Amino acid sequence: MLQKGSLVFGIAVNLGLLIYYKYARFFVHEVSQFLGIEYDIETVLLPLAISFFTFQQIAYLVDGFQGKIRECSFLRYCLFVSYFPQLIAGPIVHHKEMLPQFADKNVYRLSAQRLSVGLTILAIGLFKKVVLADEVAKFSTPVFHAAAQGVPLTFFEAWGGALAYSLQLYFDFSGYSDMAIGLAALIGIQLPLNFYSPYKAGSIIDFWQRWHITLSRFLREYLYIPLGGNRRGTFRKYSNIMAVMLLGGLWHGAGWTFVIWGGLHGLYIMMNHVWTFLQKRINAEFLKSVFLAFPYRILARLLTFCAVVIAWVFFRADNASDAIEIVSAMFGGNGLSLFPALLAQTSLSESLFLKYGIFFRGPFYNGLADWYVGGALIMTLLLLAFWAPNTQQIMGKYASTLNSYDGNRQVGAHHEKERTYQWAPTKKWAVATGILLASSLIVIGARQNISEFLYFQF
Repeated sequence: MLQKGSLVFGIAVNLGLLIYYKYARFFVHEVSQFLGIEYDIETVLLPLAISFFTFQQIAYLVDGFQGKIRECSFLRYCLFVSYFPQLIAGPIVHHKEMLPQFADKNVYRLSAQRLSVGLTILAIGLFKKVVLADEVAKFSTPVFHAAAQGVPLTFFEAWGGALAYSLQLYFDFSGYSDMAIGLAALIGIQLPLNFYSPYKAGSIIDFWQRWHITLSRFLREYLYIPLGGNRRGTFRKYSNIMAVMLLGGLWHGAGWTFVIWGGLHGLYIMMNHVWTFLQKRINAEFLKSVFLAFPYRILARLLTFCAVVIAWVFFRADNASDAIEIVSAMFGGNGLSLFPALLAQTSLSESLFLKYGIFFRGPFYNGLADWYVGGALIMTLLLLAFWAPNTQQIMGKYASTLNSYDGNRQVGAHHEKERTYQWAPTKKWAVATGILLASSLIVIGARQNISEFLYFQF
């Protein structure tokens, strides 16, 4: 069992290195501005995946102090910390999940099914990244760049950019999660589920049970619960939630925009808990009635998605003022610009509309992108995110993920009953996998610059 002094020293070293490499320049800049002096330090190169393996090592130290770790060789520990498929952007793996697999000799035996499953999941993830995420990025980047340059965005441009970025991040992170699972499956290792259709969530709590699942798990078990969780009264519960989400936001990056993003999600979760409490107090079973259940579910998903999109604006923007400008435009702060042809269809004067912030210069008069193509792409990707089966559902009983925390190889816990679209080791699926891979490789070859994964920077 690890001694308390060793635990404190180990955590201090890990957090100290993380703070130095990731936050030192941010802290120095903020302090110098507060003191009214000009002082800065050079940019420090961020070690690859430091945010992820720092959390993995802290979890290992804490569990070692609590006597939850069996004997482990130093070589296997190094393999656990540096295991490459998930290192760049997660999942944040736990030693209970990985070390038993590394010790299992059966893991290293090749099989045709394992290779076909891994290659299929890898192909799906690569397609999501290079074909879907990178394509929709063409419609988010110009909007955020325009906001940074002080260009007044129209209502439709602001929403278009926010939705495009929300979808870019969705398919980028989903794609990486699939690729990590696929790469690991090729060599016989199963990774924990980290992404499960988060835009289908009916509440913000549900969202965090689907988005970056392993980060939520770490924050809950190694921060929220040690702080007292919900065991010390309502005020302490909500303050713990806010503290955890603020730190979760700061974990993503050194900047106030990430802190605001975390704070918004903390506020959302608190409101979610209040709404759940009110539902119980007023006995709101009528919301589950035959006539109201479906519209209530749709409304809940829509509200959750819109709240997430607004928070993503702060996550993406260069600074808080740019984000506020975009969100303001999304709520009509710059008025509502419509097609000039619509004015000709009415007998009313344009001055009357101007009183209500409505004018007729066109919904996309800044010319930031081809929004007819962009709109079609955004709508298509929204349909995929809201209604299409995810990779785990497609793979069905062949899905190569861990659904249990103790490292047992249980699959299917998240899966519905078998569907016609589910994967099987057949020629049809071999052709489909080949098409996905070929499409992705063609796109990669045609582009001059391939963007890195968005979570790579965290």
